[in-house]
Amino acid sequence: MSQRRKIVLFIASSLDGYIASKDESLEWLFKVEGEGDNGFTEFYQTIDTIIMGKRTYDWIIKEIEDFPYETKECYVYTRSSYQDTENVKFINEDIHHFVNNLRKKEGNNIWLVGGGELLDSFIQEDLVDEFIITVAPTIIGNGIPLFKESNHYVELSLKGTRNFNQFTELHFEVKR
Repeated sequence: MSQRRKIVLFIASSLDGYIASKDESLEWLFKVEGEGDNGFTEFYQTIDTIIMGKRTYDWIIKEIEDFPYETKECYVYTRSSYQDTENVKFINEDIHHFVNNLRKKEGNNIWLVGGGELLDSFIQEDLVDEFIITVAPTIIGNGIPLFKESNHYVELSLKGTRNFNQFTELHFEVKR
């Protein structure tokens, strides 16, 4: 029997817990001196499916010349109806049902890219298996928070830490 596919959040955050500034800029993040690609390629090889929110998708389309995830199955959650493209499928179905169907398929892990709204929905439904958060030594003061304020309690176990020059990667597994 094959191993269950995990939902893994792999994301960078400021020290004070923001994933972007209020105007959706990542300028603060790119100012930090990392090491190589800060573990991205290693992580990217462990996944074959990507899930992201519409705001994250819009940012990628606006800021990156070529769609970076062409070799992966990519889903974009949205509240509106959009025509699928050659690179992504737009979805708005029940998250729990959708993820359970994805997990039944053969394959590698599933990357939950972001953003904060979608992550919150996944946390509320207890769908995230691992959190890999790379912390930048920057305090931006306000912006788009990694975690929304909620009453949902998630207990984690630390799997490991790594440094990539000025970045620190924290790898947690959800205790079940």
